[in-house]
Amino acid sequence: MTTVDPTLVPLPVIIPLLTAGLTLALWKAPRLQRIFAVAALAAMVVIGAMLLAGADGGALVVHLGGWQAPLGIDLVADRFSALMVTVSSFVLLCVLLYSLGQDIADGSPEAPVSIYYPTYLILAAGVSNAFLSGDLFNIYVGFEILLAASYVLLTLGGTSERIRAGSIYVIVALLSSIIFLTALALIYAAAGTVNLAQLAVRLPQIDPGVQLAIQILLLLAFGIKAAIFPVSAWLPDSYPTAPAPVTAVFAGLLTKVGVYAIVRTQTLLFPDGRLNDVLMVLALATMVVGVLGAVAQSDIKRLLSFTLVSHIGYMIFGIALATPASMAAALFYIVHHITVQTTLFLVVGLVERRGGSTSLDRLGGLAKASPGLAILFFIPAMSLAGIPPLSGFLGKIGLLQAGVQVGSGLAYIVVVGGVVTSLLTLYAIIKAWNKAFWQTPPEDLPQERVPRTMVVPTAAMVAFGLALTVVAAPLYGYVTRAAADLTDPSVYIHSVLGPDATQEAS
Repeated sequence: MTTVDPTLVPLPVIIPLLTAGLTLALWKAPRLQRIFAVAALAAMVVIGAMLLAGADGGALVVHLGGWQAPLGIDLVADRFSALMVTVSSFVLLCVLLYSLGQDIADGSPEAPVSIYYPTYLILAAGVSNAFLSGDLFNIYVGFEILLAASYVLLTLGGTSERIRAGSIYVIVALLSSIIFLTALALIYAAAGTVNLAQLAVRLPQIDPGVQLAIQILLLLAFGIKAAIFPVSAWLPDSYPTAPAPVTAVFAGLLTKVGVYAIVRTQTLLFPDGRLNDVLMVLALATMVVGVLGAVAQSDIKRLLSFTLVSHIGYMIFGIALATPASMAAALFYIVHHITVQTTLFLVVGLVERRGGSTSLDRLGGLAKASPGLAILFFIPAMSLAGIPPLSGFLGKIGLLQAGVQVGSGLAYIVVVGGVVTSLLTLYAIIKAWNKAFWQTPPEDLPQERVPRTMVVPTAAMVAFGLALTVVAAPLYGYVTRAAADLTDPSVYIHSVLGPDATQEAS
């Protein structure tokens, strides 16, 4: 097994934070800002890969400041969190390169504005902090870092439409944060700790009614961030107005931070599955409502925003089934969806540049005008729709099989809903493909070519998505081992608190 120094664990948080300060100081030197930002994210990818390999031999734990758990703040890189850090770092790097390519293509040395790079790096630090945190309050801190950075990125350019969308986003995010903070107060009052490992030991000892209240508050707070129905209406109105790179990274990553928090708390703090049936109903509603919204759209960005909501339902379904097989399929699907959804929004940015619009009523003929662009759209779109043998198909099959194995009436209903959702997703994607790429354009397309500096990072994301299919067997093996850890809370507890965890934490 690969031996990795646990002191690497804080670096995915520390490196982007320090580099953010450096790039802010270099606000008059955009070229240096670009160099340092790319270097920082490239380093995060390398470190993430090292953590991924190291965590496969057991969780890597760092007690910040030398304070042992549960007194200090812990950062924990187990199989699940290391996987999320690695994938998110790669996505963040590709999206940054895409935005740099857009900058070069526009020919403006001052675009994007100098605040973009430090804010983007702060966002990266917030994502890593949320994934690696070993206590609930530090997850809350990660969410607040994300909120501050994402609001700035969402409103870049200062147009009235972006300010309006950003205002909706920040109000919803603040509501979620207030609910989360309320849950933290209740947790600390009831259990005397916010350390996840210690909470896993103490929560079963408190009143069941208080446990249920805590679980509901946490699910509500994380459900808003993950855009689970009925608290998902904010997303399609917020994301499409942002610049293409910002929309891509938001769509790929930010909702998955909420899903990650649900996975972590449901498996570690509430393994009894008391609300699993409720989660299954919400998963079905999220799938169906989201995909019906997608089918009704005539704008590609809004269509993809609704499919984003819809496919969160598949992940929640895997969590609700609460079996090792369903959890493994959910983890695989999370990785797939981060990759594919980010890729599609990057491609839509290229479509908007080549066709002059994202409205399906104003596009057409792109397959002939730009066949390479057509390929870049087609591959991830088919994966999103679940066409075999692509990763979307593999993830969905895993989830549906897990549902059939559980065999309850509700599980069968959600399985049928998942199949119908997949078919409707395919219909929505085909409609977008036909209108944007095959139909005769209602007016002459702009003559502007898609710059290679934007195509290369997009092609890298497409290739990464295809690689998920090629390496599906070892990746599925990895997520299966991660799922086994998640469904056995004692693994996490003993990794953080030691072999005598039950006695020490009581």
